[in-house]
Amino acid sequence: MDLKKQKGKKINPIVDIFNKFKYSFQGMFYCFTHETSFIFETISMLLIVILGIIFNISFMEWIFSVLSLLLVMEVEFLNTGIEATVDMVTDQFHPLAKIAKDCGSAATCMASIMALIVNLVIFVPKVWPLVMG
Repeated sequence: MDLKKQKGKKINPIVDIFNKFKYSFQGMFYCFTHETSFIFETISMLLIVILGIIFNISFMEWIFSVLSLLLVMEVEFLNTGIEATVDMVTDQFHPLAKIAKDCGSAATCMASIMALIVNLVIFVPKVWPLVMG
């Protein structure tokens, strides 16, 4: 909840929406500038878009391909949030902190595997004939 709302002050709904987008973009910027895996995921997205254009994939293939990659990026945002929260709470090793971080990482890994499978199903049949001659 916004601090201004907690203090009982009314806030303009347009300003409120603008602030929500501002905070979201700050989170995205943080991941772009601090998370190596997020940069890799962004490069993967660009590569898939280029391949999609080259191979003229269908509308449904675009939907599945892009949504699977966006899911990976979304889970990466959540994982980064989990890691930051755990680091804020404790700088000491704790088994529960390890579980939280490991499970966040596992979620990103599973989303990545799913996106890989989806995009292999879409692109292997298109690339295979070119590779095999």
